[in-house]
Amino acid sequence: MKRVIRFSNSLMERWLPDPFLFVVILTLVVFALGIGLTGSTPVEMVAFWGEGFWALLAFSMQMVLVLVTGFVLASSPIFKKGLGSLASVAKSPGSAIIWVTLISLAASWINWGFGLVIGALFAKELAKRVQGVDYRLLIASAYSGFLIWHAGFSGSTPLSIATEGHPLVDKIGIIPTSETIFAGYNLIIILALIVILPLLNRLMMPAKEDTVTVDPAVLEEDEVAVTMAEPLTPAEKLENSWILSMVIGVLGLAFLTYYFVQNGFALNLDLVNFLFLFLGILFHGTPRRYLNAVQNAVKGAGGIIIQFPFYAGIMGMMTASGLTLMMSDMFVSISTDVTFPLFAFLSAGIVNFFVPSGGGQWAVQGPIMMDAAIALDASTAKVAMAVAWGDAWTNMIQPFWALPALAIAGLKAKDIMGFCLIVLFVSGIVIGLGLVLI
Repeated sequence: MKRVIRFSNSLMERWLPDPFLFVVILTLVVFALGIGLTGSTPVEMVAFWGEGFWALLAFSMQMVLVLVTGFVLASSPIFKKGLGSLASVAKSPGSAIIWVTLISLAASWINWGFGLVIGALFAKELAKRVQGVDYRLLIASAYSGFLIWHAGFSGSTPLSIATEGHPLVDKIGIIPTSETIFAGYNLIIILALIVILPLLNRLMMPAKEDTVTVDPAVLEEDEVAVTMAEPLTPAEKLENSWILSMVIGVLGLAFLTYYFVQNGFALNLDLVNFLFLFLGILFHGTPRRYLNAVQNAVKGAGGIIIQFPFYAGIMGMMTASGLTLMMSDMFVSISTDVTFPLFAFLSAGIVNFFVPSGGGQWAVQGPIMMDAAIALDASTAKVAMAVAWGDAWTNMIQPFWALPALAIAGLKAKDIMGFCLIVLFVSGIVIGLGLVLI
């Protein structure tokens, strides 16, 4: 195993470019494929690219807030103490790897945004406390928990088709979550991954001479403190008033309480950001401490701000040119009612490289897959979950979703992708077998 890990890490470190270069290369590849395979002209492909370029602006802002609010919350004294208490359970590098994987899996199953942030923050806390643990593997293990998000409470595909009036309701009706998220085959796949992933990550621990550790002092955020000479001006008194933070923080939590009473415990990305934002305000105590923490947090948001519009442009080319339809039809043509969930999973994994938004991918690929499932007399619920699993599966080597975790950790994509490549192969076998045999 150590030889495999050494080779995988060496491969990724040598050949995987920075995520920005990755998305630029991917843009050029899709541009060429659109011209070569769909008959679209260069002018049309340019138009598709430019018209889609800003389609993810709202989502990009949500992701920036996931990073900033989560980072700020984690830098608060109360939250640091809580994460520290959890981290104290791990007494060795091996137990740290297992522990961070389990925490990330649980958090991602509850909500994908929550899992992304909590996993990376918990990994940093473990790195401060456990000597000799490989920091790259620690962050990769935290990110590996993200694998199960689309089969959990925030899965956009199963939640979409369970909602009245969804876009495909005339074809497939309303499919309850009892047939998707809580179906036997889905729960068995999740349980298998909960057992296998922590053990796999533990087995991937590099040899001592290959272990990359980090100085705990490097991971300490700048202390948020305000020291001023007396007397304070009225403006400075307001900036350092705990009363203002308390009032606005309680107001935010009051809304969340109202929302959950009215709608049940239905988390979405906006609610996670809302919760992180107002808990951060409360936990930092004063507006000035909170704003200082925000200034520290925004330093890592550059990758998200610059790269997400390029992925939106790729999505525009994929959908408008017909490349997504072509890829999906290729798998449909070789499928039967038994094998179709597997091929739907594989096709979704490929499409996810080019359309890495779960909701966006379902909007593009869902109608094609559902028509094929009906034609082949395959289970529409199972095929929908196969697409969801495929979307989540190749996130393991798609830098799009790793950006928030990498920004929190202070690492580059190539630092963790060697480990994630192994996770991709093993989890692909587990998920594929589950979709075919169960």
